[in-house]
Amino acid sequence: MLVSEAVGRALVGAGIDHVFGVVGSGNFHVTVAMSAAGARFVAARHEGGAATMADAYARTSDRPAALSVHQGCGLTNAMTGITEAAKSRTPLVVVAAEVTQPRSNFYVDQDALARAVGAVPLRITSARTAAQEAVEAVRTAVHERRTVVLNLPLELQALDAADTEPPPLPSPPAPPLPSTADVARLTAALEDARRPVFVAGRGGRSAAARTALLALAEQHGALLATSAVAKGLFHDEPWSLDVSGGFSSPLAAELIAGADLIVGWGCALNMWTMRHGRLIAPGTTVVQVDDTPEALGAHRELDFGVLGDVGATARALRAAPAGAARGYRTPEVAQRLATQLRWRDVPYDDLTGAGRIDPRTLTIALDDLLPAERVVGVDSGNFMGYPSMFLSVPDERGFCFTQAFQSIGLGLSTAIGAALAQPDRLPVAALGDGGALMMAAELDTVRRLRLPMVVVVYNDDAYGAEVHHFAPTGRDLSSVTFPETDIAAIARGYGFTATTVRGPDDLAGVRRWLDGPRDTALLVDAKVVTTEPSWWLEEAFRGH
Repeated sequence: MLVSEAVGRALVGAGIDHVFGVVGSGNFHVTVAMSAAGARFVAARHEGGAATMADAYARTSDRPAALSVHQGCGLTNAMTGITEAAKSRTPLVVVAAEVTQPRSNFYVDQDALARAVGAVPLRITSARTAAQEAVEAVRTAVHERRTVVLNLPLELQALDAADTEPPPLPSPPAPPLPSTADVARLTAALEDARRPVFVAGRGGRSAAARTALLALAEQHGALLATSAVAKGLFHDEPWSLDVSGGFSSPLAAELIAGADLIVGWGCALNMWTMRHGRLIAPGTTVVQVDDTPEALGAHRELDFGVLGDVGATARALRAAPAGAARGYRTPEVAQRLATQLRWRDVPYDDLTGAGRIDPRTLTIALDDLLPAERVVGVDSGNFMGYPSMFLSVPDERGFCFTQAFQSIGLGLSTAIGAALAQPDRLPVAALGDGGALMMAAELDTVRRLRLPMVVVVYNDDAYGAEVHHFAPTGRDLSSVTFPETDIAAIARGYGFTATTVRGPDDLAGVRRWLDGPRDTALLVDAKVVTTEPSWWLEEAFRGH
């Protein structure tokens, strides 16, 4: 057995069931070995797309994924997607072929690349230890929630490795338990609070954590919200505010800003989730619960932090003595949540006309048309708030938000990875025209995988964020505006069914596709109005 085969077999044995990538000479053998060991290989058209597919698959399946890339240029092509995964602490193993001789055209310092974006560099160092080092890469990815770049030197790949069973993946460490003092302190804060709000993030997305948070919130009368990446966690809960932050509806923002206690559960409470602190009223107690010490207070000053697993901490608090809950769950709040919470219930002036559709009108109509069992991937750009705010999802695995690096061009690949993780749901990719054209090659991946996907392009023929940011300054906008592009025609060239939408009546094409066999993917080229700036991206520009 060759080292390349031993590494591939060990990675799959440790729990990798999907590997995404673009195969070249350096990563051919290890990729074939992973497929032979039982993993599904998904060929992308670009390494950047493959990286984001792997990231999204891991996020929405709760399983580690692998990315396989050629030495040097294969890795550099993938770096934006790897950066997004690393910033999001996605359990991902990047299997990167490596040349170690600086005279090679393919040589780059792959360790330095990994460190520069926050990934963990590891390396296969010998034929004797290859399988053990591969399993260690998976252990680091899964148990430490890190993105790992596992360098596989070319000169080692063809050596003979021991033909023995690879070691098993070690058991996960016990989740950290909160201290007795911290439990007592947070219990006292909950007892004193009259208007508590819980904001759950990625750290609260497990079923056990959700159950514990729901029980604790009921005990203390807390309202429930999520960060954008955990959207859907409290879907259908009557006391849910949906997303906290830039995507909050006016009522949600009002109620969060009216809280006298905000507890972030596995949530960074960063500038996005708290609108640069504007959702925190003077005098509000702010607490953060996280299982990673360096996360506590990393984004804002806290009254105190609690080091502990979210589920374990919520259960410990639930067991602590508690008085009668006063809380935020009043009949008045209940009535307002039932009638005013959703963005679609907020009145707006419909700007549809002159051959362009209002993106709010478009997205509300799509929310009504598309099946409720869906998984939504959203790209970055001026449009991104509309699908994030107006499209409902059935649970936290129904929304994949690859926005930690704020790169456009990731949304289509995000939806592909999420679709493979949730094959029983309708995948929906929400893109701007800039991101759609940037990664149009992955439309071919959708076709080859025969995914019954709906791709919605909010097409304003521009980089809309820059248009609306710089237009008030009177600057020349010719560098960020483009002639009208028939993206529907491009999609048909890739084998899609496609429809162009300029008004609500044009959505009949979506209904026909939904009622049909869905044997091709559908692209909706939505010509959206160009006059609507996104205030949520104005906040983003302030955070640069």
